[in-house]
Amino acid sequence: MSIEKLEEYITAADVTQLEALLEQHPKLAVTPTSHGVSPLMLSCYYKKPTVTDLLLKYTGELTIFEAAAAGKLDIIANLIYASPNSLNDYAQDGFTPLGLACYFGHHDVARYLVLKGADVNIPSNNGFHVYPLHSACAGNYTQIARMLVDNGSLINIKQQAGATPLHAAAQNGNLELLILLLENGAEINTRMEGGKLPADLAREKGFDEIAEILE
Repeated sequence: MSIEKLEEYITAADVTQLEALLEQHPKLAVTPTSHGVSPLMLSCYYKKPTVTDLLLKYTGELTIFEAAAAGKLDIIANLIYASPNSLNDYAQDGFTPLGLACYFGHHDVARYLVLKGADVNIPSNNGFHVYPLHSACAGNYTQIARMLVDNGSLINIKQQAGATPLHAAAQNGNLELLILLLENGAEINTRMEGGKLPADLAREKGFDEIAEILE
């Protein structure tokens, strides 16, 4: 049975078929996918938690990146204890453990990583140049964003195409997150490569009140 079937079941969140497949071919659970990540990571990127839970039964030992993406704090703690220098390592797809925890909204894991010394100001090295704060704001995870800011995250950092965390907060219409960023020095006049301001993104999404605040 090919890895293509596995990916098909992960994408469709077909847990029944996936479990039947893994019972016959358990090694598929740790076979790299065509996307260059493990099946477990793929299920996280597709935001299929039931699939992730199933794959965890077949995966065995997780990498620090898989544990961060899946939100497994106990495993993260053990991995860091065994290899404290892995905190700021990069996964194959270019993200740090902290970046992944922020992207997938795992506050407890993100906070633990920061407490252990993870650098909040390291961007991804995959060309997207995404910082942990970008991920938290894009995902609308205000609690994580606040934790990052409290621990020294830069505010006006730019990712690919020039987007700042404020652009993401404005686009999501998250007033609490917006206030957090503004109170910590977010610049309202920073334009993306296409020329759009945070206010422009807010207005495009129908958040007129937020657009007015930013204007």
